[in-house]
Amino acid sequence: MVNQVKVWFPYISPHDPCPPIYEKTYYTPPNLFITFQPMNLPQFSPHEALRHGTLWPALYSPYEPNC
Repeated sequence: MVNQVKVWFPYISPHDPCPPIYEKTYYTPPNLFITFQPMNLPQFSPHEALRHGTLWPALYSPYEPNC
């Protein structure tokens, strides 16, 4: 499984009136890294697929709010 959380270090200007944010994070969806759908991918059960929003665990991306 690919790490879906990426980190970005923005430029901090000495003249910026706002307090600096040194590190920003963002999520990348897993479908960016799967160029084609291989045969016989593992599948969730129908109940789990409805709960996760996808049939394939490789395409599952959990939502974790920051606040």
